[in-house]
Formats: sequence, structure tokens, C-alpha cells
Amino acid sequence: MKTINTLVMAFVMGLLAPALAHAEHQHSMQIWPTIPFVRGKDLCQYQDAYSKSKNAQSQTLLSNVIALMREGAQDVFAIGIVQAIDEMENTNRARAAAGQGMDVLLEGSFKASLDSYYREVQPARRQLSFFNPMQLSQLVRTVRDQKRQGYLDDKLIRDLQGVFWGTYSFGPGCTGNVLVTLHLEDKDGETYSFQGQGLPHSVMQSLAGQVFEYFQRTKFPSRIAMGKSSVDVLGAPGAPFAHTPDTASAERVCKQMTGRLPTPEELEYINALGDWNGGITLRNDIWALENNKVYAPDLRNPSPVRTADEVRGQAIHFYCVR
Repeated sequence: MKTINTLVMAFVMGLLAPALAHAEHQHSMQIWPTIPFVRGKDLCQYQDAYSKSKNAQSQTLLSNVIALMREGAQDVFAIGIVQAIDEMENTNRARAAAGQGMDVLLEGSFKASLDSYYREVQPARRQLSFFNPMQLSQLVRTVRDQKRQGYLDDKLIRDLQGVFWGTYSFGPGCTGNVLVTLHLEDKDGETYSFQGQGLPHSVMQSLAGQVFEYFQRTKFPSRIAMGKSSVDVLGAPGAPFAHTPDTASAERVCKQMTGRLPTPEELEYINALGDWNGGITLRNDIWALENNKVYAPDLRNPSPVRTADEVRGQAIHFYCVR
């Protein structure tokens, strides 16, 4: 009976193995491709209206009139000129802010910048991707009519796992900058927020960098496959890695995390994965290893693996594995 139960269990685990492997390498978070933006208060106009007291604004207007009169303009014409210049400036600002299109510009700049980060870094697994549930024919009609993707019924959005939305306003200082706040809300109701300020195309590049780093950087614990086995990269308490005065202290910390210091082979492989694929980049720092050893990337002759005494006085970094 025990043998039969063992065979049954082995058969069940064999069926589950592909599913477990698939779960471990699941697809990235699918995001609705349209990013709605809500326009907020115009901070440029707000600053213009309240950066000076009413008395100070009157004094500025009076100074401009007096300056024109000194140049020979009659008082009535001087006042008219000042008012005309002020109205012209307000008209130009109103034209620049009027109409549709800023939300489309912000969305397009953000998506292009995010894709640019992924093309440059090329991580093994992309954590965020935009997913269009519509048929291509419907998308073509939408673009042809110069419309944005709007309402989606429950059948279309059931495969989506999150949505971006944002707010923008013209920034203080009236130099053409916009203040943009970008939110990502997932299906579980968790919200992630990012904010930046700058010219429309540059601020979205900055926000794309923030989003890429947050979602793509290694999260701990991180399970990685090494040969036929796997290793859990635990990091350090409260941080990806920490500093230690000696390897013995680091070993005690790892023990409290039910882990240990990595071997040289593990350290090198985790470094090869890098910060965007579940690993940790060594840089030129010195790292603690098990058995009172350290790994010094700059000391490769004859080996980067050294005793702790050989690097005495230098800062030692460490993280734990299991």
C-alpha cells in the first residue's frame, strides 16, 4: 500500500511540476495600453495670481505705465499698451493650454521611454507590459478616427492586471514645465505612485525610469536556478545588501535569517544575473563569503577569493542566501 501511495504521489507531482514551473516563470503584469490623464490646477496661473500681493501687482503695473510715459507715450496710450501686452500674454498661454492632445503626448512619451529602457537593459523577464485586448481591426478603426481606446467590457479586461492613470498641471514658474503624477493600480487594489516635473517629453522619460527601476529591480527573496538546483537570494535585513566589520558578523546575521553567506560560485552567478534579473551586481566592492573568505573583484591575480585579513580595513559588503 505504501508503495502504491508513493507511486501515486510521484505521478501527481509529475503532473504538477510543469504547472509549478510555469507559475515560477509567469508572464509579466499586463497593463491596459491607454493611460487616462486628468488635468489639474494650472500652477503657472496660480503662481502669477498669488506670487505677489494685490498691492505689489498694482505697483508693477504703475511702474510699467510710468516707464512708457517717460519714453513719450501719453498716459491713456501707456495704460492701453500695458493692458494689450498683458492680454496678449494671457491669450498665448490660453492657446497653448487649449484643446486636446497633452494627455496623448504624455502617454506616448511614457510608453516609448519605458520600452527604450527595456531595449537598452534587455532583462530576461519583463515585469510590466502593455496588453491590448481589442482586435487589431477595431484598433485600426479607432486610430483612423483619431480617437483613443475607451470603454472596455468585462470580457475584454479580464486578462488585464493593472491600469495606469495620471494627473498633470502646468508647473510653477511658467517655463513650459508640467507637473505629472502617475499611478498604477493593480487588480488587488494596490496602488503605486510616481511623480516628476519638467518639459512634457523629459518628465515622462524620468517617470519611465522610476517605474522601470521599481518593478524591474530585484525583489527579495529572489529564487534563481543554478544548474539542477535553485538558490534563494535573501538579501540583508531591511536592504538588498549591508556592510559588516568582519565575515563572522555577517555569518551570524545570515544565521538569524535562516540562511548563510554565498559561495564564490554563487556570488559570481548572482552577479552575472545583475540587478534586473533577480541578482545583485558586485560593482568593485568587497563581499563576504563563507568560511571567513571575501571576494575582491579588483584582486584577480591569482584569485579574487581572499582571506579577510588580506583586505583588513576595507569596507565589506554582504548578503545572505539559502
